[in-house]
Amino acid sequence: METRFTVRSFLPQQDLWCDSSVMALFAHSCDTFVALPPATINGFIVFGKNSDRPSEEVQEVVYVKATDHPAGSKVQCTYIEIDQAEHTHAVILSKPAWMWGAEMGSNEHGVCIGNEAVWTKLNGPQDHEEKLLGMDLLRLGLERATSAREALDIITELLERHGQGGPCSDIIPSMTYHNSFIITDRQEAWVLETVDRFWAAEHITSGVRNISNHLSIGKKIDLMSKKLEENAFHKGVWDPSKGSFDFTRAFGEGATDRRYKCGYKLLTELSVNGGFREKDMFTILRDVDSGICMSSGFFVSTGSQVSVLTPPDSHLPCCHWFTATPDPMNSMFKPFIFCPDPVISEDTVSPTFPLSKDPAKIEPRFQMSVDRSHALFRIHKTVYLYMNDEGDTKGREIKNAIGKLEEDYVSTVEQLLTGISPENSMKVKNIFRNAVDSEIRIYSSFLEE
Repeated sequence: METRFTVRSFLPQQDLWCDSSVMALFAHSCDTFVALPPATINGFIVFGKNSDRPSEEVQEVVYVKATDHPAGSKVQCTYIEIDQAEHTHAVILSKPAWMWGAEMGSNEHGVCIGNEAVWTKLNGPQDHEEKLLGMDLLRLGLERATSAREALDIITELLERHGQGGPCSDIIPSMTYHNSFIITDRQEAWVLETVDRFWAAEHITSGVRNISNHLSIGKKIDLMSKKLEENAFHKGVWDPSKGSFDFTRAFGEGATDRRYKCGYKLLTELSVNGGFREKDMFTILRDVDSGICMSSGFFVSTGSQVSVLTPPDSHLPCCHWFTATPDPMNSMFKPFIFCPDPVISEDTVSPTFPLSKDPAKIEPRFQMSVDRSHALFRIHKTVYLYMNDEGDTKGREIKNAIGKLEEDYVSTVEQLLTGISPENSMKVKNIFRNAVDSEIRIYSSFLEE
Protein backbone atom coordinates (compact mmCIF):
# COMPACT_ATOMS: atom_id res chain seq x y z
CA MET A 1 0.00 0.00 0.00
CA GLU A 2 1.54 3.32 -1.08
CA THR A 3 1.50 6.42 1.09
CA ARG A 4 2.81 9.89 0.31
CA PHE A 5 4.79 9.92 3.56
CA THR A 6 7.38 7.55 2.11
CA VAL A 7 7.73 9.32 -1.23
CA ARG A 8 10.81 11.44 -1.85
CA SER A 9 11.71 13.01 -5.16
CA PHE A 10 15.34 13.92 -5.76
CA LEU A 11 15.34 16.97 -8.00
CA PRO A 12 18.49 18.25 -9.67
CA GLN A 13 20.30 20.91 -7.68
CA GLN A 14 19.58 23.99 -9.72
CA ASP A 15 18.15 27.46 -9.44
CA LEU A 16 14.48 26.57 -9.59
CA TRP A 17 13.40 30.10 -10.41
CA CYS A 18 14.86 29.82 -13.91
CA ASP A 19 13.57 26.36 -14.82
CA SER A 20 10.00 26.68 -16.06
CA SER A 21 9.24 22.95 -15.87
CA VAL A 22 10.30 22.73 -12.23
CA MET A 23 8.57 26.00 -11.41
CA ALA A 24 5.36 24.58 -12.84
CA LEU A 25 5.61 21.70 -10.36
CA PHE A 26 5.66 24.08 -7.42
CA ALA A 27 2.96 26.27 -8.92
CA HIS A 28 0.47 23.53 -8.05
CA SER A 29 0.36 24.31 -4.35
CA CYS A 30 -1.50 26.39 -1.75
CA ASP A 31 -4.86 28.12 -1.86
CA THR A 32 -6.25 30.77 0.49
CA PHE A 33 -9.91 31.81 0.73
CA VAL A 34 -12.09 34.35 2.48
CA ALA A 35 -15.88 34.78 2.54
CA LEU A 36 -17.49 37.94 3.92
CA PRO A 37 -21.11 39.04 4.43
CA PRO A 38 -23.58 38.81 2.78
CA ALA A 39 -22.18 35.44 1.66
CA THR A 40 -21.80 34.12 5.20
CA ILE A 41 -23.96 33.05 8.12
CA ASN A 42 -24.67 35.52 10.96
CA GLY A 43 -22.45 38.23 9.50
CA PHE A 44 -19.33 36.13 10.16
CA ILE A 45 -16.15 36.21 8.08
CA VAL A 46 -14.78 32.76 7.19
CA PHE A 47 -11.11 32.33 6.31
CA GLY A 48 -9.45 29.15 5.03
CA LYS A 49 -6.14 27.88 3.70
CA ASN A 50 -4.42 24.68 2.61
CA SER A 51 -0.66 24.82 3.01
CA ASP A 52 0.90 22.66 0.30
CA ARG A 53 4.52 21.83 1.01
CA PRO A 54 7.03 19.01 0.37
CA SER A 55 5.50 15.75 1.60
CA GLU A 56 8.28 15.04 4.11
CA GLU A 57 7.96 18.43 5.82
CA VAL A 58 6.26 18.47 9.23
CA GLN A 59 3.86 21.30 10.00
CA GLU A 60 3.29 22.09 13.66
CA VAL A 61 0.56 24.11 15.40
CA VAL A 62 1.94 26.33 18.15
CA TYR A 63 0.59 29.00 20.49
CA VAL A 64 2.76 32.00 21.38
CA LYS A 65 1.52 34.18 24.23
CA ALA A 66 1.44 37.98 24.23
CA THR A 67 4.73 39.43 25.45
CA ASP A 68 6.26 42.79 26.35
CA HIS A 69 9.83 43.24 25.11
CA PRO A 70 12.60 45.51 26.43
CA ALA A 71 13.33 48.61 24.40
CA GLY A 72 15.98 47.99 21.76
CA SER A 73 15.56 44.21 21.74
CA LYS A 74 15.83 42.10 18.59
CA VAL A 75 13.94 39.13 17.19
CA GLN A 76 15.64 36.33 15.26
CA CYS A 77 13.50 35.40 12.26
CA THR A 78 14.28 32.40 10.05
CA TYR A 79 17.48 33.91 8.62
CA ILE A 80 17.95 37.51 9.77
CA GLU A 81 17.56 39.46 12.99
CA ILE A 82 15.40 42.58 13.05
CA ASP A 83 14.17 45.08 15.63
CA GLN A 84 11.56 43.65 17.97
CA ALA A 85 8.27 45.41 18.72
CA GLU A 86 7.68 46.64 22.26
CA HIS A 87 4.64 44.34 22.50
CA THR A 88 3.69 41.24 20.54
CA HIS A 89 0.16 39.82 20.54
CA ALA A 90 -0.83 36.24 21.28
CA VAL A 91 -0.87 34.11 18.12
CA ILE A 92 -1.81 30.61 17.03
CA LEU A 93 0.33 29.47 14.09
CA SER A 94 0.47 26.58 11.64
CA LYS A 95 4.09 26.53 10.54
CA PRO A 96 6.78 24.38 8.95
CA ALA A 97 8.66 23.12 11.99
CA TRP A 98 12.09 24.14 10.69
CA MET A 99 11.38 27.86 10.25
CA TRP A 100 10.48 30.80 12.49
CA GLY A 101 7.71 32.06 10.27
CA ALA A 102 4.32 30.52 9.54
CA GLU A 103 2.22 29.51 6.55
CA MET A 104 -0.97 30.69 8.24
CA GLY A 105 -2.33 31.73 11.59
CA SER A 106 -4.41 34.10 13.67
CA ASN A 107 -3.99 36.45 16.60
CA GLU A 108 -5.98 37.34 19.67
CA HIS A 109 -7.55 40.35 17.89
CA GLY A 110 -9.16 38.26 15.15
CA VAL A 111 -6.57 38.96 12.46
CA CYS A 112 -5.90 35.98 10.14
CA ILE A 113 -3.27 35.72 7.40
CA GLY A 114 -2.43 33.07 4.80
CA ASN A 115 0.34 33.32 2.22
CA GLU A 116 1.01 31.92 -1.25
CA ALA A 117 4.16 31.41 -3.27
CA VAL A 118 4.12 33.45 -6.48
CA TRP A 119 6.61 33.47 -9.33
CA THR A 120 7.08 36.78 -11.12
CA LYS A 121 9.13 38.44 -13.85
CA LEU A 122 11.51 39.77 -11.19
CA ASN A 123 12.40 36.39 -9.71
CA GLY A 124 16.11 35.78 -10.02
CA PRO A 125 19.34 34.75 -8.29
CA GLN A 126 19.01 37.64 -5.84
CA ASP A 127 16.12 35.71 -4.23
CA HIS A 128 18.63 33.28 -2.72
CA GLU A 129 20.02 36.04 -0.48
CA GLU A 130 18.82 35.47 3.07
CA LYS A 131 16.33 38.16 4.04
CA LEU A 132 12.81 37.82 5.45
CA LEU A 133 10.74 34.90 4.20
CA GLY A 134 7.15 35.58 3.27
CA MET A 135 6.27 33.32 6.20
CA ASP A 136 8.31 35.55 8.51
CA LEU A 137 6.37 38.58 7.26
CA LEU A 138 3.12 36.74 7.98
CA ARG A 139 4.08 35.98 11.59
CA LEU A 140 5.41 39.50 12.16
CA GLY A 141 2.12 40.91 10.90
CA LEU A 142 0.10 38.73 13.26
CA GLU A 143 2.32 39.44 16.26
CA ARG A 144 2.23 43.23 15.79
CA ALA A 145 -1.20 44.15 14.35
CA THR A 146 -4.66 44.61 15.83
CA SER A 147 -6.40 44.90 12.45
CA ALA A 148 -6.02 43.69 8.87
CA ARG A 149 -5.07 47.15 7.62
CA GLU A 150 -2.44 47.51 10.34
CA ALA A 151 -1.02 44.09 9.42
CA LEU A 152 -0.86 45.19 5.77
CA ASP A 153 1.05 48.33 6.74
CA ILE A 154 3.45 46.38 8.96
CA ILE A 155 4.19 43.72 6.35
CA THR A 156 4.77 46.19 3.53
CA GLU A 157 6.99 48.43 5.67
CA LEU A 158 9.14 45.44 6.69
CA LEU A 159 9.20 44.20 3.08
CA GLU A 160 10.46 47.53 1.79
CA ARG A 161 13.04 47.83 4.58
CA HIS A 162 14.44 44.28 4.69
CA GLY A 163 13.33 42.64 1.44
CA GLN A 164 12.25 39.02 0.95
CA GLY A 165 14.51 36.12 0.13
CA GLY A 166 16.25 32.94 1.17
CA PRO A 167 15.53 29.21 0.79
CA CYS A 168 11.83 28.53 1.29
CA SER A 169 12.30 24.81 1.94
CA ASP A 170 14.74 22.77 3.98
CA ILE A 171 14.16 19.81 1.63
CA ILE A 172 14.67 21.82 -1.58
CA PRO A 173 17.02 24.62 -0.48
CA SER A 174 17.26 26.00 -4.01
CA MET A 175 13.53 26.85 -4.03
CA THR A 176 12.76 30.56 -3.68
CA TYR A 177 9.71 32.66 -4.50
CA HIS A 178 7.86 35.91 -3.91
CA ASN A 179 4.67 36.01 -1.83
CA SER A 180 1.03 36.99 -1.85
CA PHE A 181 -1.32 37.13 1.13
CA ILE A 182 -4.94 37.28 2.21
CA ILE A 183 -5.15 39.35 5.38
CA THR A 184 -8.50 39.54 7.15
CA ASP A 185 -10.02 40.64 10.43
CA ARG A 186 -13.55 40.77 11.79
CA GLN A 187 -14.81 43.36 9.30
CA GLU A 188 -12.72 43.41 6.11
CA ALA A 189 -10.01 41.69 4.10
CA TRP A 190 -7.05 42.67 1.95
CA VAL A 191 -5.25 40.83 -0.83
CA LEU A 192 -1.56 41.78 -0.77
CA GLU A 193 0.70 40.71 -3.63
CA THR A 194 4.45 41.32 -3.66
CA VAL A 195 7.18 41.33 -6.28
CA ASP A 196 10.64 41.72 -4.77
CA ARG A 197 10.16 44.89 -2.65
CA PHE A 198 7.21 46.17 -4.72
CA TRP A 199 3.60 45.49 -3.81
CA ALA A 200 -0.07 46.12 -4.57
CA ALA A 201 -3.14 45.60 -2.38
CA GLU A 202 -6.84 45.12 -3.07
CA HIS A 203 -9.50 45.95 -0.45
CA ILE A 204 -12.28 43.35 -0.01
CA THR A 205 -15.39 44.43 1.90
CA SER A 206 -18.01 41.88 0.82
CA GLY A 207 -18.50 38.62 -1.03
CA VAL A 208 -15.75 36.07 -1.67
CA ARG A 209 -12.12 36.18 -2.76
CA ASN A 210 -9.34 33.62 -3.16
CA ILE A 211 -5.72 33.46 -4.22
CA SER A 212 -3.51 30.68 -5.51
CA ASN A 213 0.05 30.65 -6.84
CA HIS A 214 -0.09 33.50 -9.30
CA LEU A 215 -0.68 37.24 -9.18
CA SER A 216 -4.37 38.14 -9.31
CA ILE A 217 -4.58 41.90 -8.72
CA GLY A 218 -5.18 43.62 -12.04
CA LYS A 219 -6.26 47.23 -12.36
CA LYS A 220 -8.21 47.36 -9.09
CA ILE A 221 -5.35 48.55 -6.90
CA ASP A 222 -6.44 50.23 -3.67
CA LEU A 223 -2.96 50.67 -2.19
CA MET A 224 0.51 50.23 -3.69
CA SER A 225 4.19 50.82 -3.11
CA LYS A 226 5.50 54.28 -4.03
CA LYS A 227 6.10 54.90 -7.73
CA LEU A 228 5.00 51.36 -8.56
CA GLU A 229 4.13 52.08 -12.22
CA GLU A 230 7.34 54.08 -12.68
CA ASN A 231 9.40 51.24 -11.21
CA ALA A 232 7.64 48.71 -13.45
CA PHE A 233 8.56 50.85 -16.46
CA HIS A 234 12.21 51.08 -15.40
CA LYS A 235 12.31 47.30 -14.85
CA GLY A 236 11.12 46.84 -18.41
CA VAL A 237 7.89 45.03 -17.53
CA TRP A 238 5.37 47.79 -18.27
CA ASP A 239 4.77 50.23 -21.07
CA PRO A 240 2.46 53.15 -20.11
CA SER A 241 1.26 53.31 -23.71
CA LYS A 242 -0.60 50.03 -23.07
CA GLY A 243 -3.18 51.89 -21.01
CA SER A 244 -3.98 51.94 -17.32
CA PHE A 245 -1.59 50.02 -15.11
CA ASP A 246 -2.32 46.31 -14.56
CA PHE A 247 -0.27 44.71 -11.76
CA THR A 248 -0.65 41.12 -12.95
CA ARG A 249 0.07 41.91 -16.60
CA ALA A 250 3.15 43.86 -15.59
CA PHE A 251 4.73 41.39 -13.16
CA GLY A 252 2.94 38.06 -13.44
CA GLU A 253 4.54 34.96 -14.89
CA GLY A 254 4.64 31.22 -14.95
CA ALA A 255 1.57 29.83 -13.18
CA THR A 256 -1.72 28.22 -14.11
CA ASP A 257 -4.99 29.69 -12.88
CA ARG A 258 -6.99 26.44 -12.93
CA ARG A 259 -7.06 26.01 -9.14
CA TYR A 260 -7.79 29.71 -8.71
CA LYS A 261 -10.84 29.43 -10.98
CA CYS A 262 -12.00 26.18 -9.35
CA GLY A 263 -11.63 27.70 -5.89
CA TYR A 264 -13.63 30.77 -6.83
CA LYS A 265 -16.35 28.60 -8.37
CA LEU A 266 -16.61 26.52 -5.18
CA LEU A 267 -16.74 29.66 -3.04
CA THR A 268 -19.53 31.21 -5.10
CA GLU A 269 -21.56 28.00 -5.37
CA LEU A 270 -21.46 27.33 -1.62
CA SER A 271 -22.32 30.93 -0.73
CA VAL A 272 -24.90 31.68 -3.43
CA ASN A 273 -27.77 31.87 -0.93
CA GLY A 274 -25.73 33.22 1.96
CA GLY A 275 -25.16 31.10 5.03
CA PHE A 276 -21.55 30.11 4.22
CA ARG A 277 -19.95 28.63 7.37
CA GLU A 278 -16.92 26.71 8.60
CA LYS A 279 -18.16 23.36 7.26
CA ASP A 280 -18.37 24.85 3.77
CA MET A 281 -14.75 25.93 4.02
CA PHE A 282 -13.85 22.40 5.21
CA THR A 283 -15.53 21.12 2.02
CA ILE A 284 -13.52 23.44 -0.23
CA LEU A 285 -10.21 22.55 1.42
CA ARG A 286 -11.06 18.86 0.99
CA ASP A 287 -11.83 19.13 -2.73
CA VAL A 288 -9.48 16.75 -4.53
CA ASP A 289 -10.78 17.07 -8.10
CA SER A 290 -9.86 20.76 -8.28
CA GLY A 291 -6.35 20.12 -6.95
CA ILE A 292 -7.04 22.27 -3.88
CA CYS A 293 -6.61 19.22 -1.64
CA MET A 294 -3.32 17.53 -2.50
CA SER A 295 -3.24 13.99 -1.14
CA SER A 296 -0.27 12.45 -2.91
CA GLY A 297 2.92 13.25 -4.77
CA PHE A 298 5.99 15.26 -3.89
CA PHE A 299 3.86 18.22 -2.68
CA VAL A 300 0.86 17.60 -0.40
CA SER A 301 -1.48 19.65 1.76
CA THR A 302 0.65 19.41 4.90
CA GLY A 303 -1.62 21.55 7.08
CA SER A 304 -4.97 23.35 6.92
CA GLN A 305 -6.72 26.18 8.77
CA VAL A 306 -10.27 27.50 8.88
CA SER A 307 -11.23 30.52 11.00
CA VAL A 308 -14.67 31.89 11.82
CA LEU A 309 -14.47 35.58 12.73
CA THR A 310 -17.46 37.08 14.51
CA PRO A 311 -18.62 40.67 13.85
CA PRO A 312 -16.60 43.41 15.61
CA ASP A 313 -19.62 44.57 17.60
CA SER A 314 -20.34 41.03 18.81
CA HIS A 315 -19.42 39.65 22.22
CA LEU A 316 -18.87 36.24 20.62
CA PRO A 317 -15.30 34.94 20.33
CA CYS A 318 -13.67 33.86 17.08
CA CYS A 319 -12.83 30.20 16.49
CA HIS A 320 -9.83 28.84 14.60
CA TRP A 321 -9.68 25.27 13.30
CA PHE A 322 -6.41 23.46 12.50
CA THR A 323 -5.55 19.96 11.28
CA ALA A 324 -1.83 19.84 12.28
CA THR A 325 -1.63 16.81 9.94
CA PRO A 326 -1.43 16.37 6.16
CA ASP A 327 -4.31 15.83 3.73
CA PRO A 328 -7.53 17.42 5.06
CA MET A 329 -9.49 14.61 3.36
CA ASN A 330 -7.99 12.29 5.96
CA SER A 331 -7.48 14.72 8.83
CA MET A 332 -9.60 16.29 11.55
CA PHE A 333 -10.16 20.00 12.01
CA LYS A 334 -9.71 20.87 15.68
CA PRO A 335 -10.93 24.13 17.28
CA PHE A 336 -8.90 26.75 19.14
CA ILE A 337 -10.40 29.81 20.87
CA PHE A 338 -8.36 32.66 22.32
CA CYS A 339 -9.03 33.14 26.02
CA PRO A 340 -6.95 33.83 29.14
CA ASP A 341 -4.18 31.20 29.32
CA PRO A 342 -5.38 28.77 26.62
CA VAL A 343 -3.87 25.30 26.74
CA ILE A 344 -2.15 24.17 23.56
CA SER A 345 -1.45 20.50 22.95
CA GLU A 346 2.20 19.48 23.17
CA ASP A 347 1.33 16.73 20.70
CA THR A 348 1.18 19.24 17.82
CA VAL A 349 4.52 20.89 18.71
CA SER A 350 7.66 19.55 17.05
CA PRO A 351 10.87 18.82 18.95
CA THR A 352 13.57 21.47 19.02
CA PHE A 353 17.28 20.93 18.47
CA PRO A 354 20.36 22.71 19.80
CA LEU A 355 21.78 25.33 17.47
CA SER A 356 24.78 23.10 16.85
CA LYS A 357 22.56 20.24 15.64
CA ASP A 358 19.80 22.05 13.74
CA PRO A 359 20.42 21.89 9.97
CA ALA A 360 18.32 25.04 9.46
CA LYS A 361 20.70 27.02 11.66
CA ILE A 362 24.11 25.51 10.90
CA GLU A 363 25.89 27.20 7.99
CA PRO A 364 26.04 25.99 5.29
CA ARG A 365 22.40 25.15 5.92
CA PHE A 366 20.43 22.01 5.18
CA GLN A 367 23.39 19.65 4.89
CA MET A 368 21.64 16.99 6.96
CA SER A 369 18.12 16.15 8.13
CA VAL A 370 16.49 15.64 11.51
CA ASP A 371 13.15 14.14 12.50
CA ARG A 372 10.81 17.00 13.41
CA SER A 373 7.70 14.82 13.73
CA HIS A 374 5.37 15.68 16.60
CA ALA A 375 3.29 13.02 18.33
CA LEU A 376 0.08 13.64 16.37
CA PHE A 377 1.97 13.62 13.07
CA ARG A 378 3.60 10.26 13.90
CA ILE A 379 0.43 8.41 14.79
CA HIS A 380 -1.52 9.99 11.94
CA LYS A 381 1.20 8.83 9.58
CA THR A 382 0.61 5.26 10.74
CA VAL A 383 -3.20 5.27 10.48
CA TYR A 384 -3.04 7.09 7.15
CA LEU A 385 -1.94 3.80 5.59
CA TYR A 386 -5.42 2.51 6.39
CA MET A 387 -7.46 5.69 5.82
CA ASN A 388 -6.01 6.25 2.35
CA ASP A 389 -7.09 2.77 1.21
CA GLU A 390 -10.77 3.03 0.23
CA GLY A 391 -11.12 -0.74 0.33
CA ASP A 392 -9.77 -1.15 3.86
CA THR A 393 -12.49 -1.77 6.46
CA LYS A 394 -10.39 -0.49 9.34
CA GLY A 395 -9.57 2.64 7.34
CA ARG A 396 -13.26 3.39 6.77
CA GLU A 397 -13.98 2.87 10.46
CA ILE A 398 -11.20 5.26 11.47
CA LYS A 399 -12.43 7.92 9.03
CA ASN A 400 -16.00 7.53 10.25
CA ALA A 401 -14.92 7.87 13.88
CA ILE A 402 -12.82 10.94 13.15
CA GLY A 403 -15.62 12.47 11.09
CA LYS A 404 -18.06 11.94 13.96
CA LEU A 405 -15.62 13.53 16.42
CA GLU A 406 -15.21 16.57 14.16
CA GLU A 407 -19.00 16.90 13.85
CA ASP A 408 -19.31 16.78 17.64
CA TYR A 409 -16.77 19.59 18.00
CA VAL A 410 -18.56 21.71 15.39
CA SER A 411 -21.76 21.36 17.45
CA THR A 412 -19.87 22.06 20.68
CA VAL A 413 -18.31 25.21 19.28
CA GLU A 414 -21.63 26.47 17.98
CA GLN A 415 -23.01 26.12 21.49
CA LEU A 416 -19.97 27.75 23.05
CA LEU A 417 -20.17 30.68 20.67
CA THR A 418 -23.58 31.61 22.00
CA GLY A 419 -21.66 33.09 24.93
CA ILE A 420 -18.71 32.34 27.17
CA SER A 421 -19.86 31.71 30.74
CA PRO A 422 -17.94 30.59 33.85
CA GLU A 423 -19.21 27.04 33.49
CA ASN A 424 -17.93 26.60 29.92
CA SER A 425 -14.81 28.76 30.11
CA MET A 426 -12.75 25.69 31.01
CA LYS A 427 -13.99 23.95 27.87
CA VAL A 428 -12.78 26.91 25.83
CA LYS A 429 -9.39 26.94 27.53
CA ASN A 430 -8.74 23.24 26.87
CA ILE A 431 -10.76 22.69 23.71
CA PHE A 432 -7.84 22.28 21.30
CA ARG A 433 -5.87 19.98 23.58
CA ASN A 434 -8.95 17.89 24.34
CA ALA A 435 -9.68 17.52 20.62
CA VAL A 436 -6.11 16.40 19.91
CA ASP A 437 -6.24 13.92 22.82
CA SER A 438 -9.53 12.49 21.55
CA GLU A 439 -8.18 12.15 18.01
CA ILE A 440 -5.08 10.32 19.23
CA ARG A 441 -7.20 7.99 21.37
CA ILE A 442 -9.24 7.00 18.32
CA TYR A 443 -6.11 6.26 16.31
CA SER A 444 -4.57 4.30 19.20
CA SER A 445 -7.66 2.19 19.78
CA PHE A 446 -7.78 1.04 16.16
CA LEU A 447 -4.06 0.31 16.08
CA GLU A 448 -4.39 -1.84 19.21
CA GLU A 449 -7.06 -4.05 17.65
